Amino acid sequence: MKILTTTALALGLAATGVHAENHSSENGDSMQSEGAMTATDNQMANADSADLIRSRDITGGNVYTTAGLDDWVEGSMYDAVSGDWTNIGEIEDLVLNKSGQMIGIVAEIGGFLDVGDKTVMIPVEDVNLVAVDDATYGYVTNRSEEELEELEGVDEGFWN
Repeated sequence: MKILTTTALALGLAATGVHAENHSSENGDSMQSEGAMTATDNQMANADSADLIRSRDITGGNVYTTAGLDDWVEGSMYDAVSGDWTNIGEIEDLVLNKSGQMIGIVAEIGGFLDVGDKTVMIPVEDVNLVAVDDATYGYVTNRSEEELEELEGVDEGFWN
């Protein structure tokens, strides 16, 4: 009898369709069940891949400086690297806060062949994205190499 009841229960569950529901929390906020598409999901599904940039296309890229030049336009993206800019480092990582907003980049500044360089975090306010070519990107800053080397170091011990 136990086997018959268990089998009937299993078949009943398997035959039942899954329904997406929208529930309200105690304070009246709407809560979506798993499987329901959000507006962000819809945006991602409709995004043109040519307008998207992956982090792997940025990390390993160069950091340039416009220090001493009048090339800096805060908050803009440059479509090419200027011949007047100086390559001062390499992008190691992107830094996000817990809500997912980018707050800076980690870059190795100065040195030669990884000797004498310093790993620092440059705030997002001090960098602009620059397209190096169709597939890779870098960042440009208006801070000089010397100013960046004065920032606090962020080696692996900083993050732990």
